[in-house]
Amino acid sequence: MSSTHLIASRVDITTLAVDAIVNAANSSLAPGGGVCGAIHRAAGPELARACAAVAPCPTGEARITPGFRLKARHVIHAVGPRWAGGNHHEAELLANAYRSVMELGEEHRLSQIAFPAISTGIYGYPLDEATLIAVSTVRAFVAGRQSLVERVIFACFDDTTLDAYRRAGVAAE
Repeated sequence: MSSTHLIASRVDITTLAVDAIVNAANSSLAPGGGVCGAIHRAAGPELARACAAVAPCPTGEARITPGFRLKARHVIHAVGPRWAGGNHHEAELLANAYRSVMELGEEHRLSQIAFPAISTGIYGYPLDEATLIAVSTVRAFVAGRQSLVERVIFACFDDTTLDAYRRAGVAAE
C-alpha cells in the first residue's frame, strides 16, 4: 500500500520549498501567463534557457529542469490539453500529463511534488473535471506500490480551486 500523502493547500506554488513544483506549461516550454509566467519570473531567466534545451514537450508529457532561484530544487513542466468540449481526448491527455510528472518524480527520486491545477486556467479545462482527473491519476499511480514520492501537494491558487480538491476527497492543509 502506498505511503504517499495527498494534500490540498491554498498557496503560491512559487514559494514552496519542495523537491519539485509543476509548471502548467505550453508545448514550447516558453514563458507564458498564469502559473507558468509566475514560475518563470520567480526562477529567473535561467529557467527559460533550460526549458529551451529540453523543448518541445508534446501535450500529455513532462520535462524536468532545475529550479534555479526557486525554493524548489526542480521544475517539472507538464503540458496539459486545451479544453475543446471534451471529445478530443482531453481527459486522457490530462491524465497522461499528471502520470508523466509522477514518473519523472520516481526517476529523479523526488519525495515532494507540488502541482497546480493543470489546464484549468487559460486552457479552459472545467475545474471539477480536471481536479477529479488529477486526484484519481495520482492515486492510481501510487496505489499498490511503495512510491518514492511521499507527499503530493495540490497548490490551489484560490478558494474555488481548494474547494474542488476537497470535493475530490483531498484533505486541505
